[in-house]
Amino acid sequence: MTDKQQRQQALLNWINSDTGFSCQSLDIVSGDASFRRYFRFTDLNTQQSIIAVDAPPKFEDSSKFVDIAKAYHAAGVHVPKVYCHDPAQGFYCLQDFGNHQFALEVQSANVIARYKQAIDQLPSIQACVSVNNKPLPWYDDQLLATELHLFTHWLMEVHLGLVLDNNQRKLVQDCYDYIADIFKAQPQVGVHRDYHSRNLMVLDDNRIGVIDFQDAVIGPITYDLVSLLRDCYQSWSSQQIAELLAYTQQTYYPNYDLAQFTFWFDMTGIQRHIKASGIFCRLCHRDGKQGYLHDIPHTLDYIIDVAGRYTETREFANFVATIVKPKFVSITQ
Repeated sequence: MTDKQQRQQALLNWINSDTGFSCQSLDIVSGDASFRRYFRFTDLNTQQSIIAVDAPPKFEDSSKFVDIAKAYHAAGVHVPKVYCHDPAQGFYCLQDFGNHQFALEVQSANVIARYKQAIDQLPSIQACVSVNNKPLPWYDDQLLATELHLFTHWLMEVHLGLVLDNNQRKLVQDCYDYIADIFKAQPQVGVHRDYHSRNLMVLDDNRIGVIDFQDAVIGPITYDLVSLLRDCYQSWSSQQIAELLAYTQQTYYPNYDLAQFTFWFDMTGIQRHIKASGIFCRLCHRDGKQGYLHDIPHTLDYIIDVAGRYTETREFANFVATIVKPKFVSITQ
């Protein structure tokens, strides 16, 4: 058997021997951009549908997910209940939030109402800044620099084979430094860190369920809002985004000027799409997941559009528009 098959068999054995549940087989639900895999099974005792997760300890810290799930639940965030957990093996069983992924449920007719529902959960997430009486990790200089370097290394160097001259290198670093300063100048709150349409579920009672929160940190107040409204996998009009941004500011942050809040939102968005572009290339070259390359033009277009609106980031936008994106397109055609 392959390693994955062995892990799946061990997960099945654990469920039947140690959890109080009983099942005959596991049906794969999904793998994601990490090393986690998700399965669904029906408990033979209760006929209840359960999600089983394989999070290999070599690559994943399953205890982080479990601990943050408890903290989020206490803060009022709609997260799946954790039924049982084996940290040594990296196995756990969760409440099944069903198949109605937010990304597939949103349509032009309901986009504003649905996104307001998702936005309305952000204050509860932002209020969660500690787990087990210990503060969440900070989105500090090291993490920020590491994420920005993903673009330089995995996209420009590895995928595109670009060799930057000194002027280009300075242009890129100056933009990184500027964005980092704005990133850190914002009010710092609890951040889900991957709050987008594929990590939200529409539940049977019409609430929005939240998943995939194990990387939560303390970071910029606009980070999760950017992840949601400038999603790497969805695209809405500038008018719709402006309406939802204004709704968020007026409803939850009236003490911040809308222009200031929008500026923070835009700068954070540039950082997130720089990071995402690099991660998508890393997933391709390191992990063999080539499908994410299809999402890169979308993230580059975000950078070109938003960075082009501001004097301090306009040169970087032009660099991406004239050097990075054309090179990417030319090698993927």
